[in-house]
Amino acid sequence: MRIWKKIILAIIGIGIVYVGVVLGFIYSGTQSEPAANPDTILILGAKVKGDPATPMPVLQERLDAAIPFIQKNKEAQVVVSGGQGTDETATEASVMKEYLIDKGVEASRIKVEDKSMRTEENLQYSKEKFDLGKTVIVTSEYHVYRALMLAGRQNIDATGLPSQTDKFALLKGVPREILSVTYAWIFDW
Repeated sequence: MRIWKKIILAIIGIGIVYVGVVLGFIYSGTQSEPAANPDTILILGAKVKGDPATPMPVLQERLDAAIPFIQKNKEAQVVVSGGQGTDETATEASVMKEYLIDKGVEASRIKVEDKSMRTEENLQYSKEKFDLGKTVIVTSEYHVYRALMLAGRQNIDATGLPSQTDKFALLKGVPREILSVTYAWIFDW
């Protein structure tokens, strides 16, 4: 019986250390500073709700973080990236575009990538569709590390602009992100 107890405790200990390491990487992304004078400001999608569709709080936080940066960098193109989930009434990208226009961003500056369903696809499809150049990726602070890692794997010259996430959303988002980082480390090549 003692051997099983030691094995279980060892597994739990390794798990705790692993989670701590991943949280360290996630935290490093929260410290990202956006590059000056980017060619592209790429805003990653998140869930939309309702009919007509509106941004859920996490997506609204990303958009609200992007707007002052968009206004400051008037030469940069703006790419909104996000497809339509089975439980969504519109593409995330179309909702993002409308939100930005309503907040004063010129429609002519906004480019739409509306096929992607995951972060890796946001980056891949945006790169395929648009000449990104020097890119600032706008996403939730807990998501910046993985977004930049995946961008690097696709040879996208990127820095991050973290949006501040509501504490309740962090409780849901961070555990999911730990699993997503693990998946990305292993499979998203």
